[in-house]
Amino acid sequence: MSAALALVVAAFVATVPWGEMLVGALLRRGIGKNIRYDGPASHQGKAGTATMGGLLFLAPAVLGGVALALWVDASLWVAVGAMLVYGALGAYDDLQGLRDRQGVGWLARFKFIWQWALAGLVGVALYLAPESRILRLPATDLVVYLGWWIVPVAAFFVVAFGNGVNLADGLDGLAGGTSLLALGVYGVLALASGQRGLALFCALLVGAVLAFLWHNAHPASMFMGDVGSQALGAALAVVAVLSGQWLLLPLIGLVFVAEALSVVLQVSYFKWTKRRLGEGRRILRMAPLHHHFEMLGWQETRITMRFWIVGAMAGLLGILLRARGG
Repeated sequence: MSAALALVVAAFVATVPWGEMLVGALLRRGIGKNIRYDGPASHQGKAGTATMGGLLFLAPAVLGGVALALWVDASLWVAVGAMLVYGALGAYDDLQGLRDRQGVGWLARFKFIWQWALAGLVGVALYLAPESRILRLPATDLVVYLGWWIVPVAAFFVVAFGNGVNLADGLDGLAGGTSLLALGVYGVLALASGQRGLALFCALLVGAVLAFLWHNAHPASMFMGDVGSQALGAALAVVAVLSGQWLLLPLIGLVFVAEALSVVLQVSYFKWTKRRLGEGRRILRMAPLHHHFEMLGWQETRITMRFWIVGAMAGLLGILLRARGG
């Protein structure tokens, strides 16, 4: 525990001073956010804010992850690799968005093909790490050995949470805060299971993301962009699979599940009503879910804090379920 806490502090202290330099470097290269035309009108004032700020935590997470994989736990190579490939995928999406004045970026149907292809490779890599082929049933001491089934399971979670964190990245501090809460919970679960390397990797990520939040707190001087959100979502999914506690991921990552489901339901209902009634209708005022609350008149900081609280409570429930299993 002391080593993990020390790593959180060290990662934060070593990373946070680079934030202002990164903001300057991004803006000098014209890497400022183009706000989507179909988002809330109030967000247009954020246009030009430095994006791709996820590089601030991605760099130390990858470098520190390599060190941990070399000297503590070789299975962490999969987590490092997943962050790198999904970060690269997100970087391409960010660059596409910068070229599009409306901020739309890479079309989802093309992005999904690459997401699933890379997630399949991550799933195979996890299969090759024998300790990841298990499922620890919540609230019990039972362990199920899955074999090749871990490949589609891992691929699904990588794609789902890569997109879930990305969809949550719409308000200052929202995706970063809820991600570090979920990663912190998995760090606790890893410690409880004796997975020291995994716990240290979670601690490293928590400290680096905290450093990013220093600059992403409202009003944000940088956004993480897809390079950060895709990498974080992939890392969270791989950490969950390596821990064997991936059945708890929909609970621990409840905010990301809600954000993703809100978009799926909104789009599906709109298309269904347009086909049946000739006019598309909506369930929410705007999706993802955090935009719905904005349309109801909630302040951005209020939404972010309440989503953090929901994420914290969901994480505590996850720890409780693990504790009941002994």
